[in-house]
Amino acid sequence: MTEELHNEEITNEELLPSSSPSSSLIELTDINKYYPVGKEQLHVLKNLHLTIEQGEFLMIMGKSGSGKTTLMNIIGFLDQSSDGTYIFDGQDVSKLTENQKSDLRNKYIGFIFQQFFLIQSLNVSQNVELPMVYEGTKKENKRKKIAEHYLGLVGLEGKENSKTTELSGGQQQRVAIARALVNEPLLIMADEPTGALDSETSADIMGILSDLNKEGKTIVMVTHDNDMKKYASRVVYMKDGLFLTEEEYNNA
Repeated sequence: MTEELHNEEITNEELLPSSSPSSSLIELTDINKYYPVGKEQLHVLKNLHLTIEQGEFLMIMGKSGSGKTTLMNIIGFLDQSSDGTYIFDGQDVSKLTENQKSDLRNKYIGFIFQQFFLIQSLNVSQNVELPMVYEGTKKENKRKKIAEHYLGLVGLEGKENSKTTELSGGQQQRVAIARALVNEPLLIMADEPTGALDSETSADIMGILSDLNKEGKTIVMVTHDNDMKKYASRVVYMKDGLFLTEEEYNNA
């Protein structure tokens, strides 16, 4: 496999929405985020413009305090920008209520976190079924069949009734990936998904995410690990709430 890298200096204004919005899943324009600190306001995200195309594998990279996690939380409806416009799948979702954000999260976004966030009192299948339980539209036997399918997809056949505490870290992350997929989301958000794993297991997890992307899933991943960027189609670097540079990867 050969890899062609395009690396260029960019400004935040140059990350404007593309001219072909039909393929854009996400368009962020003039996004700012402030947090109150005493009588002052901390300016965490600063006039950000970003377009994410359907089928991209976008990585957002930066050191702690760069704003990458705050940006991810806004993209994933876990937080709301202080001002600016957010277009998701053609709809303006800039000013959602908490209930509306919750509905969109469950319907359209699958989350994978470094800490896994599995519920120990539930078995593997029950953890994977949770998004379908929240959605409330599938019967129990159908949920189990769907969970079994996705557990097979991530290489955990036969583990449906296992306790999560019986699994390795890599297996737990596979459960989290299966859980992220069961509602067929438009977007997978991955926050340092390999941060708690050894290098061999990390490569396995990234292989699964890469395969999902090749099948058409849009993935946005936040990381500070430079070794991960080889899996991306595009990397955006952040510092102090601003975009610094962008790299595009075309794999042949």
